[in-house]
Amino acid sequence: MEISLEMIKDKVECLQAYDFQELERAIDDRIGVNKALLLRVKLVQHQVTFDPVRNKMLYSAVVHFAVA
Repeated sequence: MEISLEMIKDKVECLQAYDFQELERAIDDRIGVNKALLLRVKLVQHQVTFDPVRNKMLYSAVVHFAVA
């Protein structure tokens, strides 16, 4: 087994939720996790689309984290 101690410089995470507040909580949770890796939010992009299967709006976000 090999252990690599390379520093993460950039990281992109995609999140989805059927409730905007739930998506916001998920983003906040991921921000907390990535702070431990010394990464900060560089960019957040979001989108809303209609899910005809569940007959609900689907909220999604792409969060780009980068070294501070």
